[in-house]
Amino acid sequence: MFGLPWDQTLGAAMFVGMLVFLLFGFPVAFSLTFTGMLFGLIGFGLPFFDLLPLRIWGTMTNFTLLAVPLFVFMGVALEKSGIAEELLETMALLFAISVVIVGAILAASTGVVGASVITMGLVSLPTMIRRGYQKELVCGTICASGTLGQIIPPSIVLVLLGDIMGVSVGDLYIGAFLPGFVLVGLYIVYLFILGHWKPHLCPPIPKAELAAFQAHALKRVAIALAPALVLIVAVLGSIFIGIASPTEGASVGAAGGLILTAFKRRFSMQMLGDVMRATTRITSLVFIILIGANTFGLVFRGLNGDKLIQEILLNSGLGAYGVLTLVMAVIFFLGFFIDYIEICFIHIPILTPVLVKHFGFDPVWLGVVIGVNLQTSFLTPPFGFSLFYLRGIAPPSITTGDIYRGVVPFIILQCIGLTLVIAFPGIVYALIHFFRA
Repeated sequence: MFGLPWDQTLGAAMFVGMLVFLLFGFPVAFSLTFTGMLFGLIGFGLPFFDLLPLRIWGTMTNFTLLAVPLFVFMGVALEKSGIAEELLETMALLFAISVVIVGAILAASTGVVGASVITMGLVSLPTMIRRGYQKELVCGTICASGTLGQIIPPSIVLVLLGDIMGVSVGDLYIGAFLPGFVLVGLYIVYLFILGHWKPHLCPPIPKAELAAFQAHALKRVAIALAPALVLIVAVLGSIFIGIASPTEGASVGAAGGLILTAFKRRFSMQMLGDVMRATTRITSLVFIILIGANTFGLVFRGLNGDKLIQEILLNSGLGAYGVLTLVMAVIFFLGFFIDYIEICFIHIPILTPVLVKHFGFDPVWLGVVIGVNLQTSFLTPPFGFSLFYLRGIAPPSITTGDIYRGVVPFIILQCIGLTLVIAFPGIVYALIHFFRA
């Protein structure tokens, strides 16, 4: 095929075969597993099946990946505690900007996108529509704010990237903290400017209601924020200053989630069972794709398919930042059609080594940049998960078109945030130098 060696020809055919399975609608995990096993048999024969179990066993016993179910457990438990509802009800009069602020707080305490989008949609969407906010603006704000948990620690994406790229998850957490809040700042500035430029899209708060809120604001906000802030400091603080690893911090978060649920008098055996079942489902989804991706990746690299991709990038003549731009564009485009988990496990191991080994990009900085990019996959139509979450709980008056149009400005803001992180690496390194000095 095009003068390629036999092994790279098989690797290219394998990649095409995987894409064909996905286009025909087969589940991602099974497409990866079947393609990997088929081409493993063709390329290496029966001895391949002696190697595969050892590879999967090594992945499943990885201590770092234990943080995934623990952080999922923490997030689901906090969802049951009612913290999100209290935050939104307390800050309800601030409307659009409060949704962004609550989204950031939920991101730093739970990191579960589905729970954040659904909760904010149920609590804020009807009120904002009743107040005369434009439907597209409401939908975009809720979806974008709900996805902040994908970059603001504790983020499951960063755990996966750290393991795949072989870098410290703790350093990724520290490095991603400021970029996450750069996005928060961009969202708030956009809403603030829009409110002054086109007040009919987001009407201002009546002065009487604002005065009534301010009279009791400090106490109400403190009561609502205190539990979440305590948990954020306990989990992220212990990781940032090096007392605990991300996995150990995740265990603190899981225990803290149950304690806060009990403190809010929401704990019961039924609730605990619901949390455990939800954690098992989400974790199983991640790890079944991980097994499929490991099978696929083992064979693809064994057939030197990764070297083929890297040679194409090296011979492109684009230079370091040209190749970086190309890789970022590919990841962004893939986010329109597949989930961040598949992008992490399938494409990151193939695309990023050339950036680190041949062009000298720092893997921690690169991991944060990829994390910011992957966040857009939750917003980009037609398969952005946040769009589906909001569509599932939105009233009939909100159309799918309203949601799709509403997220476009926030996708642009995320691209601006990504550009800022690339152009000013100090955004990533500032806290790393502070905590690791």
